[in-house]
Amino acid sequence: MEFAVVLPVALGVTAEPDEVVRFARHAEELGFESLSAVEHAVVNRDTESHYRYAPDGKLQLPDDCPYPDPLELLAFLAGATDRIGLSTGVLVLPNHNPVVLAKRLATLDRLSRGRLRICLGLGWMGEEIEACGGDFRRRGRIADEAIDLVRELWRGRDEQGVTFDGEFFTLRGAHSYPKPHRASGVPLHIGGHSAAAARRAGRRGDGFQPLGLAGEELQAVVSLMREEARAAGRDVEKVKLTLGAVLPSAADKVEWAEGLGADRLLLSGSRHATTVEALLEEMSEAAKKLELKP
Repeated sequence: MEFAVVLPVALGVTAEPDEVVRFARHAEELGFESLSAVEHAVVNRDTESHYRYAPDGKLQLPDDCPYPDPLELLAFLAGATDRIGLSTGVLVLPNHNPVVLAKRLATLDRLSRGRLRICLGLGWMGEEIEACGGDFRRRGRIADEAIDLVRELWRGRDEQGVTFDGEFFTLRGAHSYPKPHRASGVPLHIGGHSAAAARRAGRRGDGFQPLGLAGEELQAVVSLMREEARAAGRDVEKVKLTLGAVLPSAADKVEWAEGLGADRLLLSGSRHATTVEALLEEMSEAAKKLELKP
């Protein structure tokens, strides 16, 4: 079991260089496996989109909360740390052109010597996706093709270049270098709560990160992901499972997570951790209980 931590966007410090580096280095020194950055390119006031992960359907953070670009943030933290993994949770795929995204991810993975893992999702805020030039209604079909295209560009080493004929994207003789640090490419995990997300993870994902689910709902999507992987002829064991928990209860969640076949717990601060100091203390206590090794 690996243990990752979410960068503290709710504290409003992830765009403050000294504070976010302090957090990242503390996590690395304690022995956490990776850091996870969230994404919102824009947040629309009075959005009509429903936020599935809150009882009132509203985003729980203020509109002016800083959301640094996650890849720029992870690149900055790559230079400020030595070993800790760099991940997203989640990258809103419809916000990104896949050709440009393939280059950005390969570059970051190459320069960080293979420390990058991406958890991507389809997003929930229609206004944000439309503002970035995406198609909210067709984002599922577009995302499947975008994932395939990104991987084709990473694999493509033939002197003739990559040719890709899709419904939404077409390339002829395209070369995209540098390649990721790992020959297998950057791991692409799928995040979300829906059956569609579970199926996408089973068919295309290197991993699955269910969001906002518990009990029978959580078990159902995990089972669906594995059924879809088997139907696609994939090795289910190679589709990694990441589950969420809060830092103070992390040690109590290990047996539960292992029972579901999880490979990683992604931990966030509790509602009591309202300062960076309090959050660092929660991390230290959790690391001690989990017996992490620096």
